[in-house]
Amino acid sequence: MDLIQVMKALADETRIRILNILKDEELCVCEIEAVLDITQSNASRHLNRLTNAKILDNYKVRNYVYYKIDKDGIREYPFIKEIIEEHTMKYDLYRKDYDRLKKYKESGLSCDELNGL
Repeated sequence: MDLIQVMKALADETRIRILNILKDEELCVCEIEAVLDITQSNASRHLNRLTNAKILDNYKVRNYVYYKIDKDGIREYPFIKEIIEEHTMKYDLYRKDYDRLKKYKESGLSCDELNGL
């Protein structure tokens, strides 16, 4: 991993918002889009940047791609963990995102339902 690439990947509000909601669990792209109220193209662009920097890892199940924090990346750059676990919740936007994530999880909706299948 390249430190400059990691720092550039972290230098965006939407990417920090994504990391904030992924800090405790993995999520499908459609869930990330719904919780953060962003478009599929916007989500994909930011997720690719975080994946290329090895901050996120992903895997595919059927038609869905799931993202999670890359543990090797966090071990190499522990300040990432500190940012997402200790600093994001100091800000209203990140708290609201996390609250929306909790409400979404409590709703019991699935990716199929989010996509109207």
